[in-house]
Amino acid sequence: MTPTPRIKGFHAHVYFDAASLDQARELCEEAARRFPLKMGRVHEKPVGPHPDWSCQLAFKPELFGEVIPWLALHRDGLTVLVHPITGSDLRDHRDYPMWMGAIRPLDLSCLEDGEIEYEL
Repeated sequence: MTPTPRIKGFHAHVYFDAASLDQARELCEEAARRFPLKMGRVHEKPVGPHPDWSCQLAFKPELFGEVIPWLALHRDGLTVLVHPITGSDLRDHRDYPMWMGAIRPLDLSCLEDGEIEYEL
């Protein structure tokens, strides 16, 4: 049996389009004010495996119980991909994703199964 990977943190990717750009920016900025997390850039184009415009929120495991319920109650229709950070981008996006809203097709071809580290 394969050992369970250690979760080092989480990424929440908030998806949006031109019509919901301001809403997404406000949601991510409010999350960054409320919680000790890292807000990434607001990408107005698909980046990496993400099929839509997005903004990443990165946070430590101990914040999951606060950040995820808050996002669930405040996303107001936006789709959010949440995945653990285990050290494998491919497995984190392919095998362990959690979705709020519509499940979107990810382009996994740009992700690797090797070790990767993120600052949280």
